[in-house]
Amino acid sequence: MEFTSGFLLSLSLCLDIGVANIAMITLAMQRGYFQGFALGLGTCVGDLIYAVLALAGMTVLLQYETVRWVLWIGGSVLLVYFAAKMIYSAIHHEALLAETAEVGHNSHRKEFFRGIFLAMSSPSAILWFAAVGGTLIARSGGGGALSSALFLGGFLCAGVLWCVGLCFAASHGGKLLGDKLLRYSYLASAAIFCYFAVYVILSGYNEFIGSGAVEQLHAL
Repeated sequence: MEFTSGFLLSLSLCLDIGVANIAMITLAMQRGYFQGFALGLGTCVGDLIYAVLALAGMTVLLQYETVRWVLWIGGSVLLVYFAAKMIYSAIHHEALLAETAEVGHNSHRKEFFRGIFLAMSSPSAILWFAAVGGTLIARSGGGGALSSALFLGGFLCAGVLWCVGLCFAASHGGKLLGDKLLRYSYLASAAIFCYFAVYVILSGYNEFIGSGAVEQLHAL
């Protein structure tokens, strides 16, 4: 369960076509598969750093019930918002891939470190890990060293597989995919956000409301 949760969480982040993904697709189309993959691998490392920090910090904070209440309500609202945003983007999207500019020649090493920088400086990624990802990571991977390792392993595997698939598609016809790639990515991301919204809402209800109702019945 921990590995699957980490995999899906990472995939939902990857499917949000932002600056890092645009740069990866552009590199793969214009400079070849391995240039794009080097940058994509860097974004995976950047996202993993955020995931580790969120896991460590949020596990400590979740010891306090008030914090759990705030994160449950706020995380649920934001997950529903992100799902609605992805659906809206799928309907009203623009072919951003066709508008990207030419990229310069950099070594694979430079592209790797540029990927780390892009991932860790992305405003959407910072908001995601601060407001939503931290809650989900702590709930799914906060059960001990083994569950944390499984969760982070799934998180990293999803990112690497996404880079492999996206760079392959971009280098073998990304210019033809363009519009459809954006639409299907947004729809898939919306579906995963909906899944996690239901998961967080139900788990929070069982923890805060369901258990309280059971205790009151026992008291009677």
